[in-house]
Amino acid sequence: MQPFVVNAHGRLVFPSNFTPDIDVDGMNTLDELEKVVKRDFNAKAPTGTDIRDRIEAGKYSTRYDLLRDMLLNLFWTNRYAMTMYDKRPTRWADVPRGRSDVFLPVVTPWVEGEQKVAAVQKTWEALPDKYEGGAEQRVFDIVFDVFRNRRHHATALPPVKPTVAEILTDPSNMTFRLRSYDPDFPTFGYEAIRDVHEDVPELEALLRWAMVIHDQYPWDRSQVELAPVGELSDDDYVVVFRPRNADVARFLERVKAGEAPVPQRAAPPEPVKPYEPYPAVDVRSAFTVMPRLEALAAVKGELACTNEDVIRNTAYSWSPMSADWIREATGIESRAYSTRPLEDLALQAAQAALAKSGRGPEEIGAVLFCTCTSTRLIPSLATWVAGQLGIYQTHVSCDIIAACAGMPYGISEATRLLQEVRRPVLLICAEKFSDKIGTVRPSRMIFGDGASAMVIGPAPEGAEPDIDVLQSYAGGPFSEVNSIIWPNPAFGNALTLVGPEVRSLAGRFLIQMIEELKTLPSPRGSGSLLADVELIVPHQANKTMVTQLAEKAGLTADQLYFDIDRVGNLSAASIPVAIADAVEDGVITKPTRIFAPGFGAGAVAGYSVMLVDPSVVVTHAEATGAGGGAVAQSDHDAGAASSEGSSAEAARVAFGD
Repeated sequence: MQPFVVNAHGRLVFPSNFTPDIDVDGMNTLDELEKVVKRDFNAKAPTGTDIRDRIEAGKYSTRYDLLRDMLLNLFWTNRYAMTMYDKRPTRWADVPRGRSDVFLPVVTPWVEGEQKVAAVQKTWEALPDKYEGGAEQRVFDIVFDVFRNRRHHATALPPVKPTVAEILTDPSNMTFRLRSYDPDFPTFGYEAIRDVHEDVPELEALLRWAMVIHDQYPWDRSQVELAPVGELSDDDYVVVFRPRNADVARFLERVKAGEAPVPQRAAPPEPVKPYEPYPAVDVRSAFTVMPRLEALAAVKGELACTNEDVIRNTAYSWSPMSADWIREATGIESRAYSTRPLEDLALQAAQAALAKSGRGPEEIGAVLFCTCTSTRLIPSLATWVAGQLGIYQTHVSCDIIAACAGMPYGISEATRLLQEVRRPVLLICAEKFSDKIGTVRPSRMIFGDGASAMVIGPAPEGAEPDIDVLQSYAGGPFSEVNSIIWPNPAFGNALTLVGPEVRSLAGRFLIQMIEELKTLPSPRGSGSLLADVELIVPHQANKTMVTQLAEKAGLTADQLYFDIDRVGNLSAASIPVAIADAVEDGVITKPTRIFAPGFGAGAVAGYSVMLVDPSVVVTHAEATGAGGGAVAQSDHDAGAASSEGSSAEAARVAFGD
C-alpha cells in the first residue's frame, strides 16, 4: 500500500488510515492478535450499550460527537471481518462444505438492538450540527443505514471463524442470511474514498470512515437476518468469509496447529553509569588538522503535509484532535514530504554542497551518511552516493545510524577522519519518514522528509577551526533506549515513539550538555564556552517540548532557532537543514557561533559548538537558479500553505518548483 498519495483535489491522502490492516505475518497466537485489536479498535470504540448510556446521560452535545462514536462502534464491530477476511455473499448450494479456508461466522442477536437504534435516531434529530454545511447529515445517512440494520451482537465475536463443516455440527448455530442479493449493489471503491473532499477536515475524515464501513456491507442491509444453518435452503445467500491474503491464511493455520509463541527476552539489568563522565573533545588540543565548514546545502520534501491534511486523514484508531491542537502540542504547522527516494534527496544535497565548495570528486577523502531511515543496506548509502558523484575511491565511505544525534556524531567522525586523510569529508544527513509511519498518530504529527550535505575540509595551516568542541553520548534506562522504534512489529512495522520517555531522555541530555558548556572555557578567553554561543540550533524534535526543556536547563526561548513549524522533525537532517533556514531567514547574517545539540532514538545525543559563515550555505536562489530544485528552501511559503492544504499548486509555491 502506498504510504501517501495526492488525490484528485491535490490533497495528501494516507490510504492505510482508512483501510484497516493488521500484519499477522509474525504472529503465532491469538493473544498476540488480540493485543493489537484491543489497541487499535477496542481502546477508542464504544459498544452499542456505551452509546445508549452516553445518550441517556446527556454526554453528546453535537451531532459530530455522536456520529464519531457510531463510526468507531462499527469499526469495532468489523474488527476481524475487515482486517482478516473478505466477505463474499454466496448461494448456500454453492458454498463448499469441506474447505478449510472457507468460513461462516456464528452470530447471536444484538441485545436490545432496536432500543439502541431508536435512541440514536431520536437523539440525532435533537442535536445541533457542530459544523455548517450539512455534511454531518450526509455522513449520518450513510452510517445510520448500516447501524440500524445491524442484527448481531458484536461483543464476543471470535477472530477465528468456524469452517462450514464446523458450523454445521450444530444446526442451531446462527449466521447471516440475505433474503435477496444484488451483486451490482453500489459501493464507493478505493478511488471515490481517496478523492473525498470536504471543507472541514474533521468531516472529510468521517466521510471516508463512513464510505469504508458502507463497503463492508455490499448488499441491501434491510434484507439481512440471522438464521440457523439447519434451516438454510439452497437458494438462500449467506455471507462467506475467506482469508483476505496468504499471510492471514498462514496465521489461521498456525493458530489451529497451536504453534508456540516466540520466547521473550529476559529483562535487561539496571544500567550502570560510567565511573566518570566522558569529557567533551576540545578540537584545538585533541587534533592537529583543524576542521573548516566549506559548504552546507539542504533539500526538503516537495509536498507540504499540513496539520489540516493530518486531520483529514484521521485514522479510526486515533484519539480526537484538531489542527490547532497539533500546532500547540508540537509547534508544527506543516511537514515536508517527498515522493522521491531517500538517496535521491541526499544526492541532490551532496551535489549542491560540492558545487558550493568548489571541490571535485577526486578531492573527497571520505563520505559519511547519517540516517536512521535507510532501507538500503548493500551497498551502503554512503558508497552509493559516492558512486553517483563519480568518486572513484575514498579512505572511508560508510553509514552512521545515530538517529536525531546524526549530525553531532557525523561531525565528530568527520573531524577524526580529517586527521588521517587531510582531505575534505562529505557529510550527508538525510531522512525519509513519510513512508514509515503507517497509522501511528504521534509519528504522523511530527516527522518529515529532508536531506543535507556538508563539506568539512582542512583549515589552512595556523587558521582557527570552525568547530570548537565535539561531544557524543549513548545510553540510559532501557525504557528510553527503546522509546523510538522502527520497524516496530507490534505496530505493523511502523515508526513508533513513547512521548514521556522521549521527553525524559531529551531533558536529561540537554541538562548535561548545558552544564558542560558552562564549565568549558572559551578558547577566546571570554569566560565559559556557553558565553560564546550566539545562537542555539537544536534538534527540531518538537518545538513546544524542546523550548520547555531548554528553559528548564537555564536557556531562554529567544536563544533558540526553529524551522520545525514548516518542515517537521527531520531527525539526523534537522539541525543542518535548520542552519540553512536560519541563513535564509536572515537570522544568521554574519559568521555566527552556534550550539547544535541533538538527541533521540536509542537514547543517543551529542553536540558541537561551531562557527557558521552564511557565505558557505547554499541559498535557495543559488539552487533554483542552477536548476537544483527545492534546495535550501528559504521562505515561509510552506507555512503559508498550511492554511490552503497540500495542493499541487501550493506545493509548487512552497518549494519553488
